[in-house]
Order: sequence, then C-alpha cells, then structure tokens
Amino acid sequence: MYNLALLLLHTGEIFYGKSFGATGLTIGEIVFNTSMTGYQEIISDPSYYKQIIMLTYPHIGNVGTNDEDQESYKTYASGLVIKNLSILDSNYRSTMNLHFYLKKNNIISITDIDTRMLTNILRKKGSQKCCIISGKKLNINLAKYKIFFFLGLKNIDLVKKVTNKKIYKWNLGTKNYLKNKHNLYKNIFFKLKIIVYNYGIKHSIMRMLIDRDCILKIKPAFFKINKIIKKKIDGILLSNGPGDPNPCNYIVKNIKLILKKNIPTFGICLGHQLLAMSCGAKIIKMKFGHHGANHPVQNLITKKIMITSQNHNFIIDSKKISKNYKISHISLFDKTIQGIYHKKKMAFSFQGHPEANPGTNDISFLFNDFINIILNNLYYKIKKFILKGVKCQKEQI
Repeated sequence: MYNLALLLLHTGEIFYGKSFGATGLTIGEIVFNTSMTGYQEIISDPSYYKQIIMLTYPHIGNVGTNDEDQESYKTYASGLVIKNLSILDSNYRSTMNLHFYLKKNNIISITDIDTRMLTNILRKKGSQKCCIISGKKLNINLAKYKIFFFLGLKNIDLVKKVTNKKIYKWNLGTKNYLKNKHNLYKNIFFKLKIIVYNYGIKHSIMRMLIDRDCILKIKPAFFKINKIIKKKIDGILLSNGPGDPNPCNYIVKNIKLILKKNIPTFGICLGHQLLAMSCGAKIIKMKFGHHGANHPVQNLITKKIMITSQNHNFIIDSKKISKNYKISHISLFDKTIQGIYHKKKMAFSFQGHPEANPGTNDISFLFNDFINIILNNLYYKIKKFILKGVKCQKEQI
C-alpha cells in the first residue's frame, strides 16, 4: 500500500507520492473533479474511461465503498490522484475500504501529493496526458515513452469500448426514491416503453426512469433505429458516455432518423452533444472541462439558477449551433451551452447530469419533463384517433 509512486505530466512536471490501490503503470488524460463526496460513483462512471481523476477535495476514503453506489458493472477510470487517503472508513453502508476497492478493480492510484498545485497547472495548461507509475522501481523513461504514444481523447471513438454488445432489459429502481408520487408519475395506469441507447450509461439514469414507471430496453450504441421503429415505443433516451462525439458518425446518422420520425427524445451529456450534431452543430474540446457536483446553471426561459453535477470535456460550439435548436440552459461559470430543445421536434437535451450521483437533485425534474412530452404525445395520438373515428361515423351517416 505504501510503495513509492510518481505522476508524470505531458508538460514535464513530476509529482512524487505514495501508491495505494493497485500497483503498476497507467496512462490517461488527467482531469480534476471538485466534488466533495461521491468518489465511488465518479470512479465507476463510464464517462471517465481513459481518464485519470484528480479529486480536489483533500480527504478521500472516509465513507468506504459499497455495491449500491456503483454506477456501472465495472470501473472505468484509468487512475486516481488524491491529497490524503483515509485509513479508516466510518459508514454503516461501507463493505470495503477505498484501498481494497481500487486494488480489486485494478485501479492504480497515488496519494500524498500537492493537489492544489496540480489543479493550478491543469487550469493554466489544460487537461493533458499523464502517467502514474508505482512499485519498487520508478522508471521515468518508461513513463515518458507511454505518454508519447498515448493518443489522448480527441478524435477517438470510445463509445464502442463501453457500450453493451447485446440488448438487455433493466428493471431496478431507486430504493429510497422520493415519496412524492405525483412528481414520479407512480399513478399512471400504463407503463411507458423507453429505448435507452447506451453510450456509457450510468445505472442511476436507468433507475430514475424505472421510478417513473418506464419499461426499459438497453440498446447498443450501434443498433439501428429502423429495426425499432416498427415496434411500439414511447420515447428514446440518449445516454452519457466518454470522450469525443465527433468520430461517432454512425450514432449521428441514427439520431437523424429518430428526429425524422419525431419520437420523444431526451439526451444527457454525450447524448446532448450527439443530438446537437444531428442538426449540424459543431462540438469542440474544452481547456480543462467541467467535472464536479457544484456547477451553477441558469434556465434562460425561467431565469432560475440550479446547482448541477457535470462531467464532460467537450461542448457545443455556441457559434455553430443549428437554427433548429433553441438554447434553454447555460453555465454560469463560463456561459457555455448546457441545454437545448428542438423547435419543431419532440427532442431536448442537457449537458450536465440530472440524475446527479454525486450531486444535488436540482435538475432531476428533466426526467419529469421527458415523461410529460411522452404523455402529451400519446394524448395527441389518442385524440387524433378518436376524432378520425367520429369523422368516419359521420361520413357513413
């Protein structure tokens, strides 16, 4: 647990510390996350695939880990960087401390370094390639070699690496979901059939939909929509996921067909960016991204301000957004686009994470908005069907 370790940045800075979790060598793009809680949810989020996470909160590990807080079936982060590791976990829900959790999941980590200094470097120079190496021998030349040949995240399709290969159903909800049933639509008399496209989805997103009486089928990212359209579906969710959306032309082509059929659609994070691309928007890489659970976002329609959970390195270019979309939300940190909706189609999206985990529940009502759009669409179809029947009867008379 206390082997020596070093962190080498692409720009040449070296940080020496102690290793915990697994030992060895790992490579990735380092980002800093400002969340004070939820380290297990962060580590197990597929959106962090090929990234090394540096947590700015100085004391990590005090609540341990457990199976319920897992956001995927395995961990996806390439490594973890922290200031101080808590030796003891003090939480009745904990089943394993952070060190053994990381060791079990083969995540190489480093502690006892100056994370404040590292954060300042990343803010000035941007997210960059890095290497963590731990063990009895620290080969800096090997670390430099690995960094040199690491391609990074830009123009790399990571979705294919994290999506499911086979279709499956999901039926698990949140154990302690809100008891306010009119907010969760627990009293509607039929269940809504939702297709979820998995670009790297978190479990809590699916739980939020199950809590709202939805039946979910999880489709791989490459599954073609024309195979689904013939069957009865009420809505489509475009999930979060890792990396750069620009290489994912096969997904954009699919979403164009979804919009053409005007199926109620909700995009989250990567799904938000892909939805924008389907109408010609341009996606650009940020300097150091948004990663944390304390990001203020404003609704441009109501002027309401909400605290949100964020995790992304790419954004919609505000200068290259399609005229078909209206901007609904912006970040109050840097005025970047956080939410959009289609002017003519039943499609909208949000850049942050309405399911939080970690984070506040300020923006969870977006799931209710999605359900509302679906129900209004069904009401319109039923009304149209009834009026058509009445018209036919009058013509026969």
